[in-house]
Amino acid sequence: MKILVIGSGGREHALAWKLAQSERIQMVYVAPGNGGTAQDGRLENLPLTDPAALLQFALDEHIALTVVGPEIPLAAGIVNLFRDKGLKIFGPTKEAAQLESSKDFAKTFMHRHGIPSAQSQTFSSSIDAHAFIDAQGAPIVIKADGLAAGKGVVVALNLAEAHAAVDMMLSDNKLGDAGARVVIEEFLSGEEASFIVMVDGKNILPLATSQDHKRLLDNDAGPNTGGMGAYSPAPIVTPELHARVMREIIVPTVQGMARDGIVFTGFLYAGLMIDDHGNPKTLEFNCRMGDPETQPIMARLKTDLVGVMEHAVNGTLDAVELEWDRRTALGVVMAAAGYPDTPRKGDVISGIPAETPECVTFHAGTALVDGQLTVAGGRVLCVVGLGDSVKMAQRQAYQALDQIHFDGAQFRRDIGWRALKRHG
Repeated sequence: MKILVIGSGGREHALAWKLAQSERIQMVYVAPGNGGTAQDGRLENLPLTDPAALLQFALDEHIALTVVGPEIPLAAGIVNLFRDKGLKIFGPTKEAAQLESSKDFAKTFMHRHGIPSAQSQTFSSSIDAHAFIDAQGAPIVIKADGLAAGKGVVVALNLAEAHAAVDMMLSDNKLGDAGARVVIEEFLSGEEASFIVMVDGKNILPLATSQDHKRLLDNDAGPNTGGMGAYSPAPIVTPELHARVMREIIVPTVQGMARDGIVFTGFLYAGLMIDDHGNPKTLEFNCRMGDPETQPIMARLKTDLVGVMEHAVNGTLDAVELEWDRRTALGVVMAAAGYPDTPRKGDVISGIPAETPECVTFHAGTALVDGQLTVAGGRVLCVVGLGDSVKMAQRQAYQALDQIHFDGAQFRRDIGWRALKRHG
């Protein structure tokens, strides 16, 4: 059985790594892959990104199943393309992916279907946006409507930051088409959590809970990033809160999309803000697995992922029961010098320890150049430790991380601090 994983990041490495553990797998192709997938004998990198070329490859090689990792090919309609040729592919259609590719679409959808989220308005005029900010005050959140690779959200703590964000997106066009419209919404306080499920169009299969760390520096300081680390499970998501999120957010979203004539299939990621009273609201939707949440989640999954994916594309996820490693998994991201604004590429990476039952390193922004592993992107590696407590998982991850070297490496020393604060 041959499987194709589309993408090149840490999320795709973790998915391919897990899929390749199945005894039924002949080969897992990763397109285009990275330096880590290139070094794994069970995986084969495929230097393709063009949807038409990927489709032809899948047809020629009789690919049994395709899994799409990142948002850009989903928003471009790769699922529609593959399905039109009768191929099995897991992900949302272009129409369904608007839950992520357009913040305005998502907010309008949530308001229409009564899904709890922040109050908001959408603007294409900078004059109107500035006037709205002055009327609302700060803190306030400004989001680019379109896909901006994790750089389209500004949490403005004062009016100057808010106005600067509007100018950057609408007036200066720094984010291109993604920032041609902005969604301005109320600031929500509380604790964030990532709630990820698989959807086959009708049935919903929740994955293990997780929590990530968006800020670059310790103590949640510095600029927002795509994520500097994550852990699973997330202690803040109690069984009671889990049931409430399913009831108030996830199920209404899947049913609401169907009512709107857009059947949702694929991974559905709800970024949650949970206030001091335990009330959840939806910060955003992603139509894919989170990165770096995927890495600790896959490290804990004991069920054969190939079988799960087959049920997902066949509409039978209600027949699946997932088994999880009872241990905590904690992943620490190592980022390039200059990340997130101007990541430096080309630095040589050394010292990555061999995989053990307690630790595995997933690659993201890496490349093999003349047999040498080098930095090729902003977030470079995610080192995942597993242990019987958050503290033990943290120790495993940092012991491995301390063996790895590349010039200018940036990473946080406090991944998991919220869980440690909660449970000690």
